[in-house]
Amino acid sequence: MLAVRVDAHGGPEVLRAVELPEPVPGPGAVLVRHEVVGVNYVDTQHRAGTPYPVELPLIPGIEAAGTVAGLGQSVDGVRVGDRVAYAGPMVGVYAELAAVPRDVLVPVPDGLPSSAAAAVLLQGMTAHAMTHDVHRGSPGEWALVHAAAGGTGSLLVQFLVEQGVRVLATASSEAKAGYLRGLGVERVVDSRRVDLVEAVRAIVSDGVDVVYDSVGRATFEASLRAVHPMGLIVAFGQSSGPVAPMDVARLSGLTGEGLPGSLWLTWPALTDYNSTREALAGRAATVFEAVLNGTITPAIAESLPLRDAARAHELLEARSVIGKILLEV
Repeated sequence: MLAVRVDAHGGPEVLRAVELPEPVPGPGAVLVRHEVVGVNYVDTQHRAGTPYPVELPLIPGIEAAGTVAGLGQSVDGVRVGDRVAYAGPMVGVYAELAAVPRDVLVPVPDGLPSSAAAAVLLQGMTAHAMTHDVHRGSPGEWALVHAAAGGTGSLLVQFLVEQGVRVLATASSEAKAGYLRGLGVERVVDSRRVDLVEAVRAIVSDGVDVVYDSVGRATFEASLRAVHPMGLIVAFGQSSGPVAPMDVARLSGLTGEGLPGSLWLTWPALTDYNSTREALAGRAATVFEAVLNGTITPAIAESLPLRDAARAHELLEARSVIGKILLEV
């Protein structure tokens, strides 16, 4: 089978197409023939070897949709030919086939293309958990969403707008700003050109209710200062690098820095919010239904052949795309 492998950490050029034997599913595993692979920013970090170390050689990826091609022993509830998707496990995803644990597979409903399933499963479930479990939005609240035109950010925005939340977003180009306004974002600021805290406070003088921060190092300090007292900061990524170690007392507002006080800070992980089979299957079904009923619409930035995985990583790291990048298998 065709696969894309990393033999040494580095830039996108280390992603190389190779021919490998087809995997054989063991007990409790299912052989999935991929149709579409979702490319996520964490894939670039695994490839680079920082900040998440991984063992080499590595076939990257954590998300795909396709059909069941074979069954290991002791597998029930799924049949050859079923349409399925999965997100999370590193099972050699940048490949035509993968042996995947049965428990992480979710059914793809009729009427939902595999491209849409691969575009929303991981990022849609992440956005859903943050807006329905971590903090359920209320009409009239203000939320600040960093990197709002990205795959997760754009789905997060759509769930927030559906809840009646007023969204203030950061974006790095006018094209992204226009796209976000079309989703219902009230105000867009370019954090690279303005003082973000001043810009936010000029719009919401008391500070926003909640910040969703997937950027990390470059935005975290501004996030601390953009919320009102007792506000919430939801960290869920570090595309600009990890945040420097911080004295937890800063969340109190009593350290003399002019920070708002009594702040809440969390980093939600889907492994916790989807910790049971029922939770995973239920959330995936809810996200897929949200696509089918028009609550959310994934933006597909690029669909590239699997062999062009290096180009996909280049585009993602350049932060020039709107929405999700997919690899067609």
